[in-house]
Amino acid sequence: MTQVVVGENENFESALRRFKRQVSKAGILPDIKSKRHFETPIEKRKRKAVARRRKRRFRSSN
Repeated sequence: MTQVVVGENENFESALRRFKRQVSKAGILPDIKSKRHFETPIEKRKRKAVARRRKRRFRSSN
């Protein structure tokens, strides 16, 4: 669960920006999207191929 504690003198826009950054780092939106909509077999293959490429690139850089 992502949460942001708003400081006493902090404006709403900066707190919202921090919240959006935390949500994107946690990978929540792609997870919600994948569970909300039906994924065709082609979309599934493309997503997995991209994940494999990312994993391979990360592994080779270490």
